Amino acid sequence: MDIISQLQEQVDLIASLAFNTIGTLQRDAPPVRLSPEYPEPPANPSDDFAEQPKLMSSALVKAAKQFDALVAALPLAEGGEEVQLKRIAELQAENDAVGREFQRQLEAAEKELKQVQELFSQATDNCLNLKKPD
Repeated sequence: MDIISQLQEQVDLIASLAFNTIGTLQRDAPPVRLSPEYPEPPANPSDDFAEQPKLMSSALVKAAKQFDALVAALPLAEGGEEVQLKRIAELQAENDAVGREFQRQLEAAEKELKQVQELFSQATDNCLNLKKPD
């Protein structure tokens, strides 16, 4: 798997971990009294809650460090912006040439398909009319 795909998967993992962490914190957080006018909220006997944020945050930090390691493994661009723009122009020219060749082959294939369809039509007409081919 190439490094860009690994980076994309790592970003997905980080997003998933962040989403699940926030959702779990919202769901399992003990209630808090917002004002002295409100009654004291009932106690939530969840002993796991103190450990969950630590585990989830460590998984999130580990994923972020892995992402940083992948970014550090990316090759550095040589020559600066001008060299990159020149390379992009070369690749675009190559892509255009390949596109023209593809279009030429597509047109040739469509022409050949049309010929085959005509021959097939003639053959089926001959079979249906029980004519002998010329």
